[in-house]
Amino acid sequence: MATALNRKLVPSVKDAGILLVFAALVVALWAVSPGHHFLSVNNVLLILIQTAINGILAMGMMYVIVSGEIDLSVGSTIGLAGVTAAMLAHPGEHMLIVPVLAGILVGAVVGLINGIGVAYGAIPSFIITLGTMTAVRGIALMVSGGAPVFNVSGAFEAVASIKLAGFPIMALYFIVIAAAFGFIIHKTVYGRRVYAVGGNPVAAEISGIDVRRYRVSVFVIAGLLAGFCGVLLASRTITGAPTAGESYELDAIAAVVIGGVSMTGGRGRALGVVIGALMIAVIGNGLDILGIDANFQKVVKGAIIVLAVLLDVKARRRK
Repeated sequence: MATALNRKLVPSVKDAGILLVFAALVVALWAVSPGHHFLSVNNVLLILIQTAINGILAMGMMYVIVSGEIDLSVGSTIGLAGVTAAMLAHPGEHMLIVPVLAGILVGAVVGLINGIGVAYGAIPSFIITLGTMTAVRGIALMVSGGAPVFNVSGAFEAVASIKLAGFPIMALYFIVIAAAFGFIIHKTVYGRRVYAVGGNPVAAEISGIDVRRYRVSVFVIAGLLAGFCGVLLASRTITGAPTAGESYELDAIAAVVIGGVSMTGGRGRALGVVIGALMIAVIGNGLDILGIDANFQKVVKGAIIVLAVLLDVKARRRK
């Protein structure tokens, strides 16, 4: 079992393939963009900003999918967390830490509910997160009265808008979180056990791993990161919109699948997920520069997801 786990944790030919496809995509878009603007410093920073929220969300989704589960509620969690944070971020009412922590806590609670339902209620993750996706969105609409929450403080606005030495803080959040959660899942005992739970939960249980506890934990991680994304989105848009985050779960799943994480659990790497999130942003940004219809971008994204899943199925059949 340890040998199998080690094979899943080390860089593979598949990782190299994802990198090559990403590099080829970047070069192609650079070549066809007007004035080769695609790789300008400003546009590269813009791509990192555009990647940040989906990339952070995808890191949490990676934990859930590696464990053999799915979470459809993260988009709605973004909406509720953003509304909660914005309601507590009016000028002069609270210290900045209050709305930020409140938004993150909302996400953690949603994740905990999902995790308990899956681990202790034996409810399929697709079903319970589909339910919480709808319920949480309804709560966000009720709490906000169905209208966006405005009038946030300048300090709250700065959470997602400031730059450090000219580098966007949003991009820095993404880089730090991707590095931290990538390290945890690849280099710690906890991460190895998450892979074990996703690869073979029966064998993991026999080996002494508390499978239910680990299942709860991955949903809490996904919820925490979704809550943080809600805070960032509310800060960036200066609005706590109850409809924020709609369909974001699909982009997060797309980034994970494109990045080579197996939908059956137990396989995949954080580097691939980062590249998957970047690839989605690069496609959108590049096609925007070329003036191509935004609806066509969805067609391209869908085709890439299907291709990624087909490649994963073929890889599993060879083993």
